[in-house]
Amino acid sequence: MIQPLLSGQALLENISAAQPADGELYVWWLGQSGYAIKTRSTLFYTDLYLSEHLTAKYAATEKPHIRMTEAPLRGGDIHDAEWVFASHKHSDHLDPGTMPDLFAASPHCRLILPYALVSHAVKLGLDEARLLPMRGEDTLQAGALTVHALPSAHPTFEYTAEGGYPFLGFLIEVDGLRLYFSGDTLVYDGLAERLRAFQPDILFLPINGTDARRDALHVPPNMNAAEAVALAQAVGNGLVIPHHYDMFTFNTADVNDFVSLAQAAAIRFAVLQPGARWTFQRR
Repeated sequence: MIQPLLSGQALLENISAAQPADGELYVWWLGQSGYAIKTRSTLFYTDLYLSEHLTAKYAATEKPHIRMTEAPLRGGDIHDAEWVFASHKHSDHLDPGTMPDLFAASPHCRLILPYALVSHAVKLGLDEARLLPMRGEDTLQAGALTVHALPSAHPTFEYTAEGGYPFLGFLIEVDGLRLYFSGDTLVYDGLAERLRAFQPDILFLPINGTDARRDALHVPPNMNAAEAVALAQAVGNGLVIPHHYDMFTFNTADVNDFVSLAQAAAIRFAVLQPGARWTFQRR
């Protein structure tokens, strides 16, 4: 099993002690699509999967969720969370084994999520008063964060007039930086144009794609490494951080394939190590 560089109290202390300068951003990859992201004025988290919920749920099935990377934290370890994002309902993004404990340990935490998931989040035991729902194509102010919700296709939009888009990506503006966190999505017509309008400094993109076996098991697909690289080229000068790999043995990708394609395309990228701090400095 892949071991995070830092975990537990050592990781929490590393995050707490970090003091980014103006134009600087620190990122800690917590596995799958989960990150702790810290700028000069704020700390926030995305799509945290810090439990063994899916391993237990799918044990002895045709798609066992065997962990590849050890969880660096548990939800109850995080006592200072203010803002957490959940891009959609799947448990490796809105984790029943993480969020209730995190909400209990961080009493001031607010969860930014699709409006269509509010009733689901409440059934998980999350206080509705602490939920900040977005429908897609809308903007929210959350402390220092300006959040623009963009539709994601996983694999379709599943939009309804009542609930909006149940799969979201987030374009986050904070301290002069612009970050695109995709959640799970395919590359769809118009996505590159939407992103070019914001010119993000960093794009967090999935690379696990799909294949015949996963299609047969009805596993929702994501963009693959080649599609992530092509999207980055179409958007412009943003740096790409790949995610959604090295978590479950049945649904992963070789990040070295992404590295080879990114190098050939001359795009900027960073491959993060779980539990390690990575630094970005705005040009």
